[in-house]
Amino acid sequence: MIRVGFRWLERGLCRHPEIATLSGGSLCAVDFPAMVGVIDHPTRGILLFDTGYDPAFIDATETFPERFYRWTTPVNIDAQQAWSAWLATHGIEDSAIVGTIISHFHGDHVAGMTHLAQRPVYCARAGLSELRRPGRFGRVRQGMLPALVPQAADANARFFEDAPAVALPSGFAPFSEGRDILGDGSLIAVELPGHCVGHWGLALRTTDDRQVLLAADAVWLGESITQRRPPPRLTTALLGDTRRYRATLNLLSEAACCNGDLVILPSHCAASAKRFGGHDAN
Repeated sequence: MIRVGFRWLERGLCRHPEIATLSGGSLCAVDFPAMVGVIDHPTRGILLFDTGYDPAFIDATETFPERFYRWTTPVNIDAQQAWSAWLATHGIEDSAIVGTIISHFHGDHVAGMTHLAQRPVYCARAGLSELRRPGRFGRVRQGMLPALVPQAADANARFFEDAPAVALPSGFAPFSEGRDILGDGSLIAVELPGHCVGHWGLALRTTDDRQVLLAADAVWLGESITQRRPPPRLTTALLGDTRRYRATLNLLSEAACCNGDLVILPSHCAASAKRFGGHDAN
């Protein structure tokens, strides 16, 4: 795999009872950061893996039924999370961002798409189709806010399903195949079904030679992988498919067990981000 620069940065957070995300978890609310992968490709430029929260999320949840989303997962988005301020804080030039890779279309992963819809958007066709289905109440129940993804994104979409299928390096086993989204072997989209329709992760190798699997919301907490503790069935059934979710969790657990050097990064696990090297890890 072509090596890429990589940082795993927080952009906003929400609070929610831990028990909703981890069997046997605490009833107390805990912080779930929204992590963004900043990928510095050696020839293409910068691509973002998801966008985290954005002030646009507040605007999109002003009305009902969308406001229920904000009530169930109270969000913290301070002034530093505004687009220009966040880029400046991390030394990212807006003009250097050449595209966005969307793991899935839940609001906490696409809130920044208002800034990026005119550039290539790498995503699942199934996920984008689900976002555009009619029915406001149903979409809110599933964690989707179509207002966050301008229609321009549809025209600029490059679908995972259309990318060439390629074998993954053995260090990602039992995951064996993905989709080569840039056509050069650097970024391999890996389907991680169960959380919702069109949910994918991303396999990459960093410039310091770490193999990384961005797991998005295949789990919320790293403990789910190491201890094989899925969320309660109520949570997974509400958002997706419990059987497929748990099958994906088993694969992640096997990958973590069999590949000591593989880094698996869920999108909302502060502990995993810290172990990786902090929110500004290079």
